[in-house]
Amino acid sequence: MSTGHLLHAIGVTLRVSVPTLFDSLLGRLSPEICDARLDWWSKQLLTRAQVTLQTAGGESVRSGGAFVVMSNHQSLFDIPALYQSLLPLRLRMVAKKELFRIPIWAQAMRAAGFVELDRSVRERAIESLSRAKAALGAGTSIWIAPEGTRSRDGSVAPFKHGGFHLAVDAGARILPVSVQGTRAILPAKGARVASGAVVRVTVHPAVDPADFGGEVSERLVQAVRQQILSGLVV
Repeated sequence: MSTGHLLHAIGVTLRVSVPTLFDSLLGRLSPEICDARLDWWSKQLLTRAQVTLQTAGGESVRSGGAFVVMSNHQSLFDIPALYQSLLPLRLRMVAKKELFRIPIWAQAMRAAGFVELDRSVRERAIESLSRAKAALGAGTSIWIAPEGTRSRDGSVAPFKHGGFHLAVDAGARILPVSVQGTRAILPAKGARVASGAVVRVTVHPAVDPADFGGEVSERLVQAVRQQILSGLVV
């Protein structure tokens, strides 16, 4: 990441993290405050990178309700793109434990309702999904990358089943989303941000696990995967 982009990203992240942490300690942090700060943060990152964001679909988002949001994962810039594309959803992320090692940012993420996922210990993974289930019950949509990590070459890896179990256990619909163009900004393991990319986010119709027997099956997994793949133009 270039020095300018790096300093800007650190600056805007601190501008939302520090007050969020203090508001949490003082007992005055609300979901609405977090929503506004995440909206500002994501806009700032996309604007700085001169991203042209194109969104298609979204009828399910406007219908209301909380979803388990699933998308392909190509870049750290997927996250601000999803925040802007899925408005007015209240959206939080299931994120790998490594992101929760960053001082201040980690405490702010927890306070804002982000869910830490530690796959190395089964009990902690179950606890994480329980917190995500509680958030869904309270009306907060949860994003999880079923590939488990960012793709290095743009291909979509096989899906892990944790997010599907979450949807089934919570009785929530799955919202498949295709994200294309973010690799041109910052690829996985990349070190420089490129400006001026066009990012296209396609929001597909929601998938109800109840239509697949209310259980995690290969048919359900492939139905969601095929929707995501259909929005990725080769």
